[in-house]
Amino acid sequence: MKKFLALLLVFCMIFCLAACGEKKEEEKKEEEGPKDYSKYEIRVYSNTNDESEVSWLKTHAAEAGFTISIDDNTVISGDTTVIQAANEGKDGDVLFGLNETRWNQVINGTYENLKLVEWEPSWSGLVGSFKYDGLAYGVTIQDVLMLYRNDELGTNGAELHFDHWSDIASAGYKYYRQGKVGGTTNGNINNCMLFPYADPSSPAGGISVDGWKALWNYCNGGTYTGDSYGFDALNRGDVQVATYYSSSLYGNVDNAAESSQNPLTYDADNKTPGNWSLVDIKDGSYYIAEYIGVLEKADRTEEQTEACKAFCEWFGSTETQTAWANEFDRYPCNTEAAAASDMLDYAGIYSLKNMAQENVPGTDMKYYEYVAAHSAEWTNIMTNLGFFWADASAAPSEPAWDSLDWATLTQKK
Repeated sequence: MKKFLALLLVFCMIFCLAACGEKKEEEKKEEEGPKDYSKYEIRVYSNTNDESEVSWLKTHAAEAGFTISIDDNTVISGDTTVIQAANEGKDGDVLFGLNETRWNQVINGTYENLKLVEWEPSWSGLVGSFKYDGLAYGVTIQDVLMLYRNDELGTNGAELHFDHWSDIASAGYKYYRQGKVGGTTNGNINNCMLFPYADPSSPAGGISVDGWKALWNYCNGGTYTGDSYGFDALNRGDVQVATYYSSSLYGNVDNAAESSQNPLTYDADNKTPGNWSLVDIKDGSYYIAEYIGVLEKADRTEEQTEACKAFCEWFGSTETQTAWANEFDRYPCNTEAAAASDMLDYAGIYSLKNMAQENVPGTDMKYYEYVAAHSAEWTNIMTNLGFFWADASAAPSEPAWDSLDWATLTQKK
């Protein structure tokens, strides 16, 4: 019995010493703070790369113990360029930005050199459906909007309600339309226009011929003012209705008077638009969810991959996303960050129906997946037929819709 008690005492002492050792190790880690990964330079590819965004991200990442490299938009501009550069360079660690169409292509192997590492951040449960489980997670969302002036330079108080985006062509108002086929925002406006015309059986890129006619009418009836986006033309009062993207809307409204004698206004006390409104469209809007994911890289060590995951964990966290949202008017996918940020005042433009997540009839695809599958064909059709001419005096003739060779038109020239 004495021998048993002695052994029990020894085991208890060993257990206590081990527990104390673990506790001291945990206390030591807490005193040391978060791990410093700064020795490894994390190569980030992104189309969210305005010079100010890149500067902010590098500075705050360094403060958090990360060293990153990322090209600004003087080097890489647009999601297509980013994807091509990352695929060709084969030197990327992290992919950030883009939209669900591009991410769907990355995940499904469209780009031979872009594969994703499996990981899951602690905040994965805060981003709702904006995630590809185990691979990539939503960071910010934005959508495209149709706006109208409701003052004497616009509708004189009349409200605009459409079933489809293309209804603007027959509404009787002067409206801005883009002057080129390419561009992320332009592409997503087109996605909105074509949404109700998705037809898996159509040889015209999976869009009914009526859909292409509707888009042609939108081009033909619209006004291209020379501005890159519709906000400036609407702000000057040159048009009554225009399209724009959400993330820059309120920042531009805040500074609207700097470039117009008849600026758009915002009632800061009541958190409501002044002399403008959103067109109420039953189809909703096409949302762009920007994601972040870790790319596979052949010569990277496990510790360096850990650094990449830790950077993504930090960037998508509530604290960082709240700061990012407040600095750049980016609406967070992270619901805690959205609630904590100044963007909550503008939540209305992010509560529209998201057509990108709608199922396409006759398929098992979401609309953003359908766009990913057909977007190259759509670009080719619009380019080959001359959509979105910049010079009204040189507008092409309307196509003879019944005699078009869609098999050729869906191919690049």
